Amino acid sequence: MYDMPLAERMRPQRIEDLLGQDSLLSQGGLLTGMTQRGTLPSMILWGPPGCGKTTLAKLLAANTKQPFHPLSAVDAGVKEVRNVIEQSHGLFKPLLFLDEIHRFNKAQQDALLGAVEQGRITLIGATTENPSFSLNPALLSRCQLIVLQPLSPDDLLQLARRALDQDPVLASRPVPLTEWNALLRHAQGDARRLLNLLEMLWNAAKGPEAVLDDALVASVLPHFLVYHDRAGDQHYRLISALIKSVRGSDPQAAIYYLARLVQGGEDPVFIARRLLILAAEDIGLANPQAMILAQANMDGVAKIGYPEARILLSQTVLYLSLSPKSNSAYLAIDKALDFIRREDNLPPVPEALRNAVTNLDRQMGFGQGYQYSHEGPHHFIPQPFMPDGLHGKVFYEPASNPREENYRSWLQSHWPGYDLSPSTPGP
Repeated sequence: MYDMPLAERMRPQRIEDLLGQDSLLSQGGLLTGMTQRGTLPSMILWGPPGCGKTTLAKLLAANTKQPFHPLSAVDAGVKEVRNVIEQSHGLFKPLLFLDEIHRFNKAQQDALLGAVEQGRITLIGATTENPSFSLNPALLSRCQLIVLQPLSPDDLLQLARRALDQDPVLASRPVPLTEWNALLRHAQGDARRLLNLLEMLWNAAKGPEAVLDDALVASVLPHFLVYHDRAGDQHYRLISALIKSVRGSDPQAAIYYLARLVQGGEDPVFIARRLLILAAEDIGLANPQAMILAQANMDGVAKIGYPEARILLSQTVLYLSLSPKSNSAYLAIDKALDFIRREDNLPPVPEALRNAVTNLDRQMGFGQGYQYSHEGPHHFIPQPFMPDGLHGKVFYEPASNPREENYRSWLQSHWPGYDLSPSTPGP
């Protein structure tokens, strides 16, 4: 037993000892009712690493007295699954725990459908990936989705103290825990990571005056790695938070989320690409220079990469956060596209605007009546451009920012046929 890692030695043996999932296991919690009844539905446990998915599955099986058959989708296949299904006889049906279930492909997941639907087995699948993306809808509809949360700092601290007091190895040479901020920060809500770090620190703490403190963490773990999955939920959550913070003109929050993406090793071109989209969608005509900077940023980070790319990204994020905002260009094209999609008969292009290439075109009057705009005062000549029946139709509505208010004034004075009065009062 003492050869096992601390995380395995400290795995809870009773469901009451499991930390971090109070909403599920407290009185009236979803899982509490299931265990009290002694019956379990098939379920998917979705949560980050180290939140207790495997431990919970083992404890649920023990509590309901179901034969526990653990498999990992990393190295198991349909053959191993069918071997478990074939054991579905007798008083207790088998509980199949399938870790990393998202690694099963569609055909492998389909092999579970019949046994789950008929109740021949109880399936508990564990995944760190969003089940809506990683699991077949047919399998997901047959299972109860249980969402597990990362452990809170209080839960992690309780777990660390429990390990120091109760583990025979750590208790054989007491080393007091005098500071824990750095330890909890490195753990990032992951119980397994916390216990692995604690064991590493305990081994590094030497001498009669040794203590577990922040200085020891800094000496043993000089580099702080942020949990980040470039293809999973963390990837989408952080980039969403970054974009929303920039759109909301909060440079402090924007830089914070950018730093988490950078520290997590996110592809800098992916970040730059999203910032370029934001520059057009959320800043647009309020500051057209923003898109130029965002394009230069994307070109730059693609050429130089990390670590210097972080500086380009920082400048761009701050500039976009502090820029005035407008989504008028975004709204205009979507409004025009929606109008066109709903029209059964689109009117023809006015003859005056058609390109007269051949003699036949000219005989049909194409291009006649068109006036070259540059020949007018200030390079403008008022003339109809919209097809018949669409005169006065407005797609672009200037937003309430200084630049577009100037656009509004110019349009109202030169195109009185369009109603461009502000729909909402300006700032």
